[in-house]
Parts: sequence; structure tokens; C-alpha cells
Amino acid sequence: MYNIQFNQPCHVHFMGIGGISMSGLAEILLNAGFTISGSDQNASSITEHLTSLGASIHIGQCKENINDSIDLVVYTAAISKENEEYVAALEKQIPMLSRAELLGQLMTNYDTPIAISGTHGKTTTTSMLTHILLAADSDPTISVGGILKAIGGNIRVGKSPLFVTEACEYTNSFLSFFPKISVILNVEEDHLDFFSGIEEITESFHQFAGKLPKDGLLVINGDIPTKDAILKGLDCRVKTYGTSKENDYYPSNITYDETGNSSFDLFSGEESEGHYTLKVAGEHNIYNAISAIIIAKELGITNQQINEGFSTFYGTNRRFEYKGDLCGVHVIDDYAHHPTEIQATLDAATRYPHNELWCVFQPHTYSRTKAFLDDFAKTLSQADHVVLADIYAAREVDTGEISSKDLAEKIAAYGTDVHYFPSFDEIENFLLTNCKKNDLLITMGAGNVVNIGESLLNL
Repeated sequence: MYNIQFNQPCHVHFMGIGGISMSGLAEILLNAGFTISGSDQNASSITEHLTSLGASIHIGQCKENINDSIDLVVYTAAISKENEEYVAALEKQIPMLSRAELLGQLMTNYDTPIAISGTHGKTTTTSMLTHILLAADSDPTISVGGILKAIGGNIRVGKSPLFVTEACEYTNSFLSFFPKISVILNVEEDHLDFFSGIEEITESFHQFAGKLPKDGLLVINGDIPTKDAILKGLDCRVKTYGTSKENDYYPSNITYDETGNSSFDLFSGEESEGHYTLKVAGEHNIYNAISAIIIAKELGITNQQINEGFSTFYGTNRRFEYKGDLCGVHVIDDYAHHPTEIQATLDAATRYPHNELWCVFQPHTYSRTKAFLDDFAKTLSQADHVVLADIYAAREVDTGEISSKDLAEKIAAYGTDVHYFPSFDEIENFLLTNCKKNDLLITMGAGNVVNIGESLLNL
């Protein structure tokens, strides 16, 4: 494998540079004096930002973008082996690294690399920890999988030995990482277009935990059903957290304010570790916060600084994000695209003031929709009204096996009011006609369903 020399800047070309993670890596290298070029299918605010920093970006991917001045090509899992640029790089024998391999090598350039993993909650937890580190003046380098206002985007380049990143299990990409501190928030079935099931997913997280050195620290949710299989044979330090006293850390005296934001006491055994107040809704965020607290305490950060960080964290883009009011209808957007995530979002919605709950859901990928069809239907049926958009294909091709109409039929069987429309315009017109004052409207999914709420609000 090619090893990048961070003290010897060279020319790196990113295929798919407009992606959240790829753009972050490109910006870190730009700040380190590297020459950066890249390509993407569409221009965006992200590509415009990188261009303003000095990157040379091509819109559209073709073999002409790969020239002899390039020393290294970085690609994502979404890049086809038939992609013109990929083929051209092979023909020119230019060294290549996957996004995960480059990120893993980048982590070795820091004394304390921290990796946040889990089926759900990675972006929120990384963002919470970021706010805490900023409150403590730790000057970290951050790579987060969403837009975080506190750092003005998805990347922050600091000068301290701290590096914090999300670590995704898809295609086993996090097995290329070299963390000193790791978090495993939860482990569930997902990405079943790659994994065969929960046993293979568990083994992937076990291998990820095994990447930690002997003096490293694993922070893991002790309520994970397959926790023992993940921890088997590890020689690093382990701290668990969860709902019960059997864990090293657990919350008590949980209360919620009028919008569903929580306060809680954190205990270790019978000893109180502090009282904390969050500015984000949902019980799931209590446990995300606890994992961030454990890391902060490991780094010597005080409770006052932790709470200061929490006091400025109102969530990231697309995580129960308040978008505005439309004639008295409260519009929220959320990235939830897995049944467990949907459940957490709907649970948070129950504590948010409203009359009736409207959920506009855009399923994400055909494989996920097929695998979790019954679970999606059961969970979504808890809303008063469900409006379905077509499945967002992402990296997949429609084989005709599954559609949103199938999901609509399953939801209707629960007696829930459900509607399917093939276009966003039809969905918007339906909502304008039927939503009433003080209703809560949540646009939900990992695709472009956010556009519906923003269009209604004329954002």
C-alpha cells in the first residue's frame, strides 16, 4: 500500500471530492500544503468552498482529468471500477488509496486519534464531542459527517494532537483506521447489501475494537446484545455505559423540558459524576452524550467545560433540525433511514408540542427497504399521517423487486393514514392542503427529502 508522507506535500486527486468525508480530507491536506485536485458529478457549496481554498475541481468525471502531475489518487467505495478516471489512474500506474485508507494514515499523524463508530448516532456524538473540545480550548482537528455550525462546515483543522472522526462500518472501511480512543455506540443490522447479517457485522466491530493499542480505550454501549462477542480477546482498556448499574456509567434522574430536551445525573457505581443538560431532544441523545462525556473525562476536561459544550450544541444539520413554521405547522427535518433511527425520532417528537404528527418518509436504497420492510411499516405507523416518496436509489439500481407502494400497503394494514406520491410537487401540494396549525411535519430520510420542507418554507 502507498504511504503518504505528510511532511512531503504532493499532488493528490480526489474522485468524488464533493462528498462530506472526501471534502474534509481534501481540506486537511490543503491546509498542510498539498496540491489538491478532484472531480465530482455535480457542483455544490462544498466544491465551491474547496475551490476558494485553492483546489482545482472538475465537474464530471473523465479520463482527461487524470494527468501526469498527479502523485496519488483517492477514491470512495461508490466509485465504479469502470469509472474513466479510475481506469486512467490504473493505466498510468498512479498510486491509489481508498478514502478509508487515507483517513487511517492521517490518524497516525496525531497523538490522540479518536474514532466514533456505531450503526446510529455517529454524527451527533462526534458533534457533541466537538463542542466540548471547543469549550475546553483543546484546538482539535475534526472530521464530521454533517454540516456543523460551530466549525463552519464538516471539517476543522486544529493544531493540537487531537483528531476526531466518524468511523463507518460500511465495506469495513473503519478497519483501515488507527485510533487511540474508540467509541461503539450501537450495533444493529444495516448495510445488508454488503454484510450478510448481524454476525458478520458484529465481527466487523470486533475487528475494529481490536485495532486499539494496549494502552488505548474502548468506550462501548454495554446494552449492545452482542457486546461480549465484540469484547472477546481485547487487551485494551474498556469502559461501558448504558441503562443499568451493571455498566461503568449510567444515567439517573432523567427529566425533560417542554420541547423534549433532557437533563440527567451521570453515575459510576454509587458515585455521581455530574449533572448535565442537553439542548437536543430524544432519550437516545442522553446515551450519545454519555459516550462523549467519558471521552472528555479521559482527556481531563472538567464538568463545567462539558456542560458549556452541551449548552451550545443544538444539533447538526438533518438531525431533528427545526426548519421553520409554515402557517403554524412546525417543520422538522431528520436524517433517519433505519427503523431504530425512525423510532428514536418519533419518540423525540412525542415530547415536542404538536397536535397531529405528519411523517414524510423517503426510503433509502432498495436493499434496505426490502430488508426492513415490516420494521419500517411498524415504526412509521406510530405517526398520525405518513406520506411516502419514491425510494432514493443512492448507489443501487432499481430491479423492480420493491417500491414505496409496497411499504404503503404494509403501513395501511396497521390502520394508519398513509399516502404515496411519485413526485415531490404532489407531496408538497398534498401537505399544503391537509396540514393544520400546530401540526408537526417531519421530513425524514437520507436522500433529498429535505427539499420538500425547504420548498414549502421557501428556504
